[in-house]
Amino acid sequence: MSARSAFGIDQFCSGFAGQAYRPGHAEYDRARAVWNGAIDRRPALIAACTTAQQVADAIHFARSSGLEIAVRGGGHNYAGHAVCNNGMMIHLGAMNGVSVDPVARRAVCGGGATWADVDAATQQHGLATPGGFISHTGIAGLTLGGGIGWLTKQAGLSCDNLLAAEVVTADSQVVRASPDENADLFWAIRGGGGNFGVVTSFEFALHPCGPMVNLGLFFYGLENGAEALRFGRDYVHALPANTTGFLAIGLSAPPAPFVPEEYRLRVGHALLVVGFGSPGEHAQVIAPVRDAAKPLFELVTPIPYVALQQMFNESALWGTFGYEKALYLDALSEGAIAVIAEHVPRKVTPLAFVPTFTMNGRYREVRDSDTAFGGSRSARYVLNIESAAPTRELYDAGREWVRNFYTAMLPYASGSGTYVNFISDGEDVNVKASYGAEKIARLARIKSEWDPQNVFHLNANIRPA
Repeated sequence: MSARSAFGIDQFCSGFAGQAYRPGHAEYDRARAVWNGAIDRRPALIAACTTAQQVADAIHFARSSGLEIAVRGGGHNYAGHAVCNNGMMIHLGAMNGVSVDPVARRAVCGGGATWADVDAATQQHGLATPGGFISHTGIAGLTLGGGIGWLTKQAGLSCDNLLAAEVVTADSQVVRASPDENADLFWAIRGGGGNFGVVTSFEFALHPCGPMVNLGLFFYGLENGAEALRFGRDYVHALPANTTGFLAIGLSAPPAPFVPEEYRLRVGHALLVVGFGSPGEHAQVIAPVRDAAKPLFELVTPIPYVALQQMFNESALWGTFGYEKALYLDALSEGAIAVIAEHVPRKVTPLAFVPTFTMNGRYREVRDSDTAFGGSRSARYVLNIESAAPTRELYDAGREWVRNFYTAMLPYASGSGTYVNFISDGEDVNVKASYGAEKIARLARIKSEWDPQNVFHLNANIRPA
């Protein structure tokens, strides 16, 4: 860094209304850390903001100084887009407030909030919005790229429930995006990622939910794994409207009290059935499961919705070395099941598994053109191959396992696109394939209006037209 640049940063730090951290500051290492332990980058400056105006000031300084900009909401992105080397990290972590209007069923959430923040506030009123499977994920990245959650069948994606947003643009303007204001921008941020500005506030529609829901978890060993998957693929799509099914393929049974000791850490497949109706309704729905493929063990219990949202947190602890790839499937075919049977036993760490989201209900009812979501509304599954490891060595081996598994599964995928929130490498070809030619062209035109210099490029990047 030149002496001139260093002097400019000194001047910025002395006049910035937020907090500014440089290398050597006591808060610097904590602030630059992101969820994925495989990412270790050192920005020249971290601007920790509490207002949209501070974000605007930070963008203005970074651009005038030639500093690359990374934006950190929750910091949970596998690719580590939230942090860069030698540039500026705009840190939104302190902007995590959540305000709920229970009558209007709306929540206004700061751009640095996590789903745990949102769930804690909305569940006080028996309300929720679709939001992820790991509660310490930030709302910003998940929503801007789509947002799959336990409530997606009932209410769609997170981005389908976005009513309005406050956005700080590349030219440091603070604007509102909604159906009535900057409508093109509003369309683009609902699935188009962080390409168009820094979203400092999200307004979501809320839905009645909880505080208690009903969980059924059924675990099958690999010896009858194919039989279990054949049952599960039909069963999850026949569930009633108020019940969600989820396949945890290749899961290592946790060392939890409800797991018999002889099955702890055993690799198998789990079928999860979450009912949002009465316990009696749930009992009827899960009755056929016990006779199918004979689960090794089960957990059937009422559970707080907030606990459901946190159930997989321990599979993604902060500092985990993580890597993932994903694809859409129109069917869990015999060929796909054969690939699963071949590759699951080869996983190299107990935390590696294949969360498989069943896409139906409201998700499929939203018109593809309504949002910029870069995925197939007709696909029936999102199959996410992920490896989580405690060390760099296991990370490297796990990454190879993910890539081999993904390559073997591609012939059974519905196209070469992927869910953009599950891109670890930022592959440009996957970004284009995921959005498709028509959407990518529209997004590129909107990008050229709001960010013609591609200032916000650390994301699943869409280049200006």
